[in-house]
Amino acid sequence: MANVDWTHYSNQHFYDELLSTNGVPREAAKPLCDILASFTSKELNERKIAAEVAIRTMGITFTVYSEGSTIDRAWPFDIVPRIIPANEWRIVEAGLKQRVDALNLFIDDLYHDQRVVKDGILPREVLAQSVNFRPQCRGIDPPHGVWAHICGSDLVRDGDGTIYVLEDNLRVPSGVSYMLENRNVTKRVLPELFETGRILPVDDYPAQLYDMLASMSPRPNDEPQIVVLTPGIYNSAYYEHAYLAQQMGVELVQGSDLMVDDDDIVHMHTVDGLKRVDVIYRRVDDLFLDPEAFHPDSLLGTPGLLRAWRAGKVALANAPGAGVADDKVVYAFVPRLIKYYLDQEPTIPNVPSYLCMLEEDRRYVLDHLDELVVKPANESGGYGMLIGPRATEEERREFARRIEADPRNYMAQPTLALSTAPTLFDGAPEPRHVDLRPFILSGPETHVTMGGLTRVALVKDSLVVNSSQGGGSKDTWIVETEGE
Repeated sequence: MANVDWTHYSNQHFYDELLSTNGVPREAAKPLCDILASFTSKELNERKIAAEVAIRTMGITFTVYSEGSTIDRAWPFDIVPRIIPANEWRIVEAGLKQRVDALNLFIDDLYHDQRVVKDGILPREVLAQSVNFRPQCRGIDPPHGVWAHICGSDLVRDGDGTIYVLEDNLRVPSGVSYMLENRNVTKRVLPELFETGRILPVDDYPAQLYDMLASMSPRPNDEPQIVVLTPGIYNSAYYEHAYLAQQMGVELVQGSDLMVDDDDIVHMHTVDGLKRVDVIYRRVDDLFLDPEAFHPDSLLGTPGLLRAWRAGKVALANAPGAGVADDKVVYAFVPRLIKYYLDQEPTIPNVPSYLCMLEEDRRYVLDHLDELVVKPANESGGYGMLIGPRATEEERREFARRIEADPRNYMAQPTLALSTAPTLFDGAPEPRHVDLRPFILSGPETHVTMGGLTRVALVKDSLVVNSSQGGGSKDTWIVETEGE
């Protein structure tokens, strides 16, 4: 059987992560492309099937909420990696550290002096109408001054090759387990791809996460008791909660497994009795975390948890209230926040944005709905947004009504020509749009994953990469192109 024919691969004038416009492999991708070109379609299909079997065997799943039910599905994975040269990644890494440093200073400021509002950098109405600002967190000083310990910032590359930050996720960002498992699966089914020794590793993340969490312990001289707090098995990211707890060697708990005593100390129920807990990596949203402080009818959290955190008897990651910066309207101000708090220019630019709360921007958005992507301020997972060029006239009219009714809740951006990457279908490569979610850990030091979770829109011509809406993923390689 003939080898796979790459000559007919066309990226349709989008920036392609592996191949230049004339079909020549980019420098960092050449070893990969040479190996892939040596495979027949049958061989590639066999590797793809092997990956699917490995994913089912390893139990790598995600949950889709559909029509009132929950469905566990095998993780959708494409075996052709996405490649980023290391020299480019070092610039991205520096830009992500800069960004999360400014965001943590911003969150801390909002819960203390609010200088950023008094100085007119952030409009007062943006904070006043923030659904994720938690008055209960005013005056709290978390360890190291860090509120967003784990951040997942979504990056996209436009048609000219420029990398932009599309949004920041600072509440309970998910996906890092799939980044790690993507590498494990790729090593199992395509081991020959790693023979060059130039692919930088990602498997140090669980150790870095553990060290960061341990550094937050209120009992620094003792071995800390760390737990991962999950909403339970029906949560869409439950696989990740269990995976990270297992990788770090810590307990996976639900709210009912914890209790707070009269001295504001958190304990975990065990077969040997109560055991003190020092650090909670919580994967439960703020409003369900503590029925004493937030939703009184929540069964997912633990009564008194905020009280214990405020007293400094337990550390929480991410800190409650960090989501105030996880707002697509606040996102538009991040370049100004970087300048205000760090006196630096942003290393990675934002996507140009229009805020519907501003009359001039709103008029422009309403007049150009057929050209723009419109997003609600606090939705996630690709839900609730309008992709103007692909929407119907009725959908655009409906969004116009929503914008007029609640302008603070909407912002808009140009429809980007997202970069593509070769993705296998029936043994042949086809271009599909991709984004990237790196993960940034903030503690005494700041660490950025070596790459991140590349999400791919498996539906032809689609720009929606979320797994809940038909997207898949790829292994992401940061490849060293210099030196030995």
